[in-house]
Amino acid sequence: MFSFCPLQGALSDSSASQSLLELDGGVKILIDVGWDETFDVEKLKELGKQAPTLSLILLTHATVPHLAAYAHCCKHFPPFQRIPVYATRPVIDLGRTLTQDLYASTPLAATTISSTSLAEVSYASGYSQAASADNTFLLQPPTPEEITKYFSLIQPLKYSQPHQPLPSPFSPPLNGLTITAYNSGRTLGGTIWHIQHGLESIVYAVDWNQARENVFAGAAWLGGNHGGAGGTQVIEQLRKPTALVCSSRTPDATLSRAKRDEQLMESIKLCIARGGTVLIPVDSSARVLELSYLLEHAWRKEVAKDNDVFKSAKLFLAGRTISSTMKNARSMLEWMDDSIIREFEAFADESRRNHRRDEGNHQTGPGPFDFKYLRLLERKAQIEKILQQSEDTEPRAKVILASDTSLDWGFSKDILKSIAADARNLVILTEKPNFEPNHKPSIARTLWEWWKERRDGVATERTSNGDTFEQVYAGNRELEIEIAERKGLEGDELNVYQQWLATQRQLQATLQSGGTTILEAPGDVLDDADTDTDTESEGSDTEQQGKALNIATTMAQASRKKVVLRDEDLGVTILIKKENVYDFNVRSKKGRDRMFPVAMRRRRTDEFGELIRPEDYLRAEEREDAENQEAGQVNTNNQELEGLGKKRKWEDVGTAGRGRGGSGPNKRPHHNDRRRLSAGETDAAPFSENGPAGDDLSDLEDEEDETLNGPAKLVVTKETIPVRLRIAFVDFSGLHDKRSLTMLIPLIQPRKLVLVAGGKDETLALASDVKKLFTAQSTGTESAIEVLTPAVGTTVDASVDTNAWVLKLADPLVKGLKWQNVRGLGIVTVTGLLLPGGEFQPPRSAGDGDAAKRQKLEDSSETPTSTALAKTGTNTSLTTTSLPTLDLVPPTLVSSLSVRSQAAQPLHVGELRLADLRRAMLSAGHKAEFRGEGTLLIDDVVVVRKSTAQGGRVELESVGLPSDTMPGTTSGGLLDAAMKVGGTFYAVKKKIYEGLAVVAGA
Repeated sequence: MFSFCPLQGALSDSSASQSLLELDGGVKILIDVGWDETFDVEKLKELGKQAPTLSLILLTHATVPHLAAYAHCCKHFPPFQRIPVYATRPVIDLGRTLTQDLYASTPLAATTISSTSLAEVSYASGYSQAASADNTFLLQPPTPEEITKYFSLIQPLKYSQPHQPLPSPFSPPLNGLTITAYNSGRTLGGTIWHIQHGLESIVYAVDWNQARENVFAGAAWLGGNHGGAGGTQVIEQLRKPTALVCSSRTPDATLSRAKRDEQLMESIKLCIARGGTVLIPVDSSARVLELSYLLEHAWRKEVAKDNDVFKSAKLFLAGRTISSTMKNARSMLEWMDDSIIREFEAFADESRRNHRRDEGNHQTGPGPFDFKYLRLLERKAQIEKILQQSEDTEPRAKVILASDTSLDWGFSKDILKSIAADARNLVILTEKPNFEPNHKPSIARTLWEWWKERRDGVATERTSNGDTFEQVYAGNRELEIEIAERKGLEGDELNVYQQWLATQRQLQATLQSGGTTILEAPGDVLDDADTDTDTESEGSDTEQQGKALNIATTMAQASRKKVVLRDEDLGVTILIKKENVYDFNVRSKKGRDRMFPVAMRRRRTDEFGELIRPEDYLRAEEREDAENQEAGQVNTNNQELEGLGKKRKWEDVGTAGRGRGGSGPNKRPHHNDRRRLSAGETDAAPFSENGPAGDDLSDLEDEEDETLNGPAKLVVTKETIPVRLRIAFVDFSGLHDKRSLTMLIPLIQPRKLVLVAGGKDETLALASDVKKLFTAQSTGTESAIEVLTPAVGTTVDASVDTNAWVLKLADPLVKGLKWQNVRGLGIVTVTGLLLPGGEFQPPRSAGDGDAAKRQKLEDSSETPTSTALAKTGTNTSLTTTSLPTLDLVPPTLVSSLSVRSQAAQPLHVGELRLADLRRAMLSAGHKAEFRGEGTLLIDDVVVVRKSTAQGGRVELESVGLPSDTMPGTTSGGLLDAAMKVGGTFYAVKKKIYEGLAVVAGA
């Protein structure tokens, strides 16, 4: 059985993605932990309820709609950190920088404390006025260190490598569940998940792109990873799944990559030619790589042509953690398209050649993500500096890529406020923004609606190839912008927050340190039950366990509801949980209250055993060094405290910050603006990895607000600005188009299709088109595929209808079966005569006096085997005599069946894995190594190839030897070589057949 429930993003314009899959045995898989720009904590309530039952979590893309809520869930949902999470390495690293950028840019991501929880605490404490509905107290957001810790828990996977995951501690057994990641395109490390569990084969593909781009390779449906051509058929692993979960969101208009890039560059060129500023809102982890690579290389090309328009314009990329994002991208070139890899290899070859030269000042060209013209900005002071230069001096054209695409948070919002009033400026939207009916539309959504309305006129422009594109005038409309800020709590607000925090800590400590209490509660209840019911009849073990579990659950819920725990609630644990309490009356007590409590420290273990602390095993001299180091650190901290409030020199601040590695007042590390050059190149540094050097932007620092670290509340102010700039839209979302869907779905041939991640209208329209397509291709009047379009929170049954028949096998037939084992499964070929129920007569030997008596006993009672077979059928009322029986073939029909079986070809059942074959040949003493994808070379004479495009066809080739003796060689040496080749060939063939089951053809 397989059920599917979308928690977010189904039949909705919201791009947030959360999906819950439930398989046989209660195995639950959560795919994606997405959010949207509203950061509504109510959307995570169902996820919080499901967290204690999840078996594992899979992540698909490093974007806000796919993993923005992961850090929030890890911090505020305690079971979340114990659930195994799997993703590719780029998704882990880029997702970490994205989450850090998110929490550093907007206080909305921290979310607010529920008004109900505050009302209970304020009423109990007498601060009802302080906890009014107008005051929104913020939860403590995860720190950058905590975010790094959360993402370090994710286990990295590679493409096309099956993996059997580990279940969570509170999950049922996975029973051989296998997950495999495939390239989805669109983002770096984006994943199409293939989940295999029993008879269920599920393919989860959301937000993929089949087309190749400048940086990202196309999806792996047709093979051809990293930009390869691929085939015309879907690869075997993704073909014919029992269920295909696919996104229905497609772009409104589809342009080729060349036309899309040309339209973007022409729009930028027209704006910067008139001295305007171009703002391109982008994300900070995924699509920003495509746009930054395109603009950087376009600038290189135009400047090389001596184009004055591009030479005078400046190019910037703004984001809180954009340097870390680009650093991670430079280390993950192997995950990108083949063109990027070839460009890097050419750059590396040029660097090596230049290093060997004796010339002095020779400059090596930049690599794929070494920016010569694109300047990275990470601080608000830098943004204000470049915008102030435009106001104070003569206007200079600028192109700024800034996060985020919604324009509701990040640097893009600040830049829009500064450039909105100038009619020369331009905003280029690169994705269709989200829309939430119950929330105010984002700034990007408002601008996109203005672009669709075209109320105040349109400027139609032409590209160099003659294609037209439009730029819409804003027409001096007024745009309302909400500014969210963190403000420190004061007075009664701080008292209410401290009371609420103390209550939460007390409850959490009770539930955690009392975790042993809760776990021991069922046993204590059972002990009490045994004591009280010595003279009464005891119930069954199942009833007592259920009663104990209900009582323990009731106690736990009651402890959660109480704001302050009384002494009676603590029981005997008051001796260790309350100060200055040394006595407890155990008379007339039962269960755990009869003995002294012991605070047992739970040992932390992993799959390798108990975790050890290295500091517990230090030698005496090592311990002294560690203590001295800690003492020195304390002295340093004391010196810093003594220096507070005193006047310091600017040079001392910078030197102290650099000397401590960025831990002083100047916390941001000083990046080396010079590229690492080879010998003789120290004087030439026109560019660096983070953009052109030589400006004063690197020395600018933001002023830190001391109130941000303590308890705070959310204060939202509104500001109205006039908008006179132009608005353009160029689709750089990288989503699959409708043509790709209608082409690939018939090739994939799923049994069931589940459409999610799309608006209601486009999802239903796509479902109708797919049904018509399959109806036209099928011979019957009904569609051969079932299309499901569940809404948010709706569970649908996406399992496969398996046709199974129950037969009774005759004893003589069972005795003659020859079973073959393939990967733990038993396979056998059965040829027999099917008889209706009740006509089976077991053979009797002549002269057997007890045969008739034994036959009467068999007719009057059912055997255990037949009863078990009857219960497995769809009709449980079937008796032994009504089951059809498979008996031996009569001798008169054996001759005709033998002729047919000789004409039929035998079938090979099973799947050959080259990795398993290589392991088996190595264990047998042979030499085996991979040579390319799908090719295994054994003993340098036998080649084994497996073609996924031809249904897993396996081909064996061996080195041929001449029939005559070659000159210069003896016949004995040639014979030895021939025997070696033949021995290896037949040894490989034997190992292949050992891994497969050979059954007779029908």
